[in-house]
Amino acid sequence: MNRPEGTRRDFLAGIASASGILGAACTRAAGPGGNGSAALETGPADVTLRIGTVLADIAKDHTVSTTGYNGAVPGPLIRLREGVPITVDLFNDTDIAELVHWHGQIIPAAVDGAAEEKSLEVPAHGHIRYRMTPQPSGARFVHSHVMPGGDLSRGTYTGQFAFVYIEPKNNPGAYDQEIFLATHEFEPFFGAEEMEEGDQDPEIVRKTKEAQEKQAKPNGWEIGYQRFTINGKSLGYGDPVRVKEGQRVLFHILNGSATENIQLALPGHQFQIVAMDGNPVPRPAPVDVLEMGTAERISAVVEMKNPGVWILGTPMDDDRQNGMGIVVEYSNKSGPPRWIKPAKKPWDYTLFGRNETAKPPDETIPLVFGKINGGQGGFNHWTINGKSFDEKAAPATLHRGRRYRLIFDNQTDDAHPVHLHRNSFELVDVWGKPTAGILKDVVLVKGFRKIAVDVTPAGDGLTLFHCHQQLHMDFGFKELFNVV
Repeated sequence: MNRPEGTRRDFLAGIASASGILGAACTRAAGPGGNGSAALETGPADVTLRIGTVLADIAKDHTVSTTGYNGAVPGPLIRLREGVPITVDLFNDTDIAELVHWHGQIIPAAVDGAAEEKSLEVPAHGHIRYRMTPQPSGARFVHSHVMPGGDLSRGTYTGQFAFVYIEPKNNPGAYDQEIFLATHEFEPFFGAEEMEEGDQDPEIVRKTKEAQEKQAKPNGWEIGYQRFTINGKSLGYGDPVRVKEGQRVLFHILNGSATENIQLALPGHQFQIVAMDGNPVPRPAPVDVLEMGTAERISAVVEMKNPGVWILGTPMDDDRQNGMGIVVEYSNKSGPPRWIKPAKKPWDYTLFGRNETAKPPDETIPLVFGKINGGQGGFNHWTINGKSFDEKAAPATLHRGRRYRLIFDNQTDDAHPVHLHRNSFELVDVWGKPTAGILKDVVLVKGFRKIAVDVTPAGDGLTLFHCHQQLHMDFGFKELFNVV
């Protein structure tokens, strides 16, 4: 969506009336503290999501049938205000119960949308209503949290995702346009080819070979896709992003994939990264290529000073040709969109943090990621500290207000975008380099690498940690904590 900064409030009012996403506030809270599922008086909710079948035209003469929110893929942008309680209506028009996860928000487990946390589910052909208080500010999103296993028609393989932008209490608005872009792939299929991480470090290559040789079986199923999209459209289909020379454009970009870690570039331009996962970074810095694990968000300002018609897309030629891109068109410019392959540069979170060593935590928790190959025609299984997730096992206890250092030690050849529900964590060590001030809720841990983060649990109750790669999460890559 494009808008002049000077009409910000009018723009928000237009969103409310045009999309039906934001309506009149309900007058009575549900449950203790305004969060819960007790009956509310009738009337329109502040946010309504209706889960149902969507026929999405993603390319010329190509329509996919999927499940989405409010009849669209992605679902309409949801704008909220930080700290202002809202009433949420969830309707499920499908034959199967659903879970709706408010990713990146610090809210009670009951409304977080995860079965492991005993959250409320939306029954088949049913409806639930509850209250919640949006926080923190920034780019968040909402998505299905169903565990589909081998069913590629459910969970995050579908079109059940939508941007959520929580307006900060103080917003400088130092930009001319604000654009929301969400990537997603369609028509998934099982394949045997492992995803390429692209790490050419000789030591990492050696460790990868050794790990493969130790496995009793070859690698199991991986996921591939036929179609790639940005905002539900493949490259060359749908409206371009229209800009003017001299504008400062704020892009909010979401990797809405079920399984794919991605890169994106805009030839002739740089991304000045100002926030990651919705949280402002300590040191905004320019990059030529964005790298994003599944469910990561990046907010970046681009100065439009190279007029023309360009492709904002992935450097991976096959994926871009299959749709992973969108046209960026300057006013008064025409012609075929141009693509120039960017130079390869290492992606490094520490570019955006302070060069400081964190003080010692109250407690350190090692989390070692392992893999058990499934063999031909089987599914790989994933472990944390030698064990796959067991729903009958007692969750590990964390204490509210205590600062924990989680050591993400990836002893596999796959990259893992790991996510902690209902909390943000601070990166303190990335591949042996100290850093401070970068707050995230997803971090991409590459093969045979370590990243350390500090977290002080924000609220009581069950809190889920998992890899956001759907196939990994489905087959063991989860850990449940209980905050007391």
